[in-house]
Amino acid sequence: MQHVLIIHEVADYPAWKLVFDQAAEIRKRAGEISYQLLRYDDDANNIVHFSAWSSLDNARRFFESPELVAIRAQAGVKAPEFIYLQELERGVL
Repeated sequence: MQHVLIIHEVADYPAWKLVFDQAAEIRKRAGEISYQLLRYDDDANNIVHFSAWSSLDNARRFFESPELVAIRAQAGVKAPEFIYLQELERGVL
């Protein structure tokens, strides 16, 4: 499985979340399979978006697209960090 880990600060979480939810269909069409949203314990505007993708090429194309750059600006995203990951192992304890 391929994953993307995005860490970014947002100007206002509720405003960002609205834009994030509105982009669900384009994320799905681009190849996002599932996601988790996390936040820093002491800062609600520092967001971690962890998602599974059909391929890392699809994820890179999507996250680097001019359309998504515009959506991030609209959502108040500050300096996102993208980490592209290949799953090695999964377990449950």
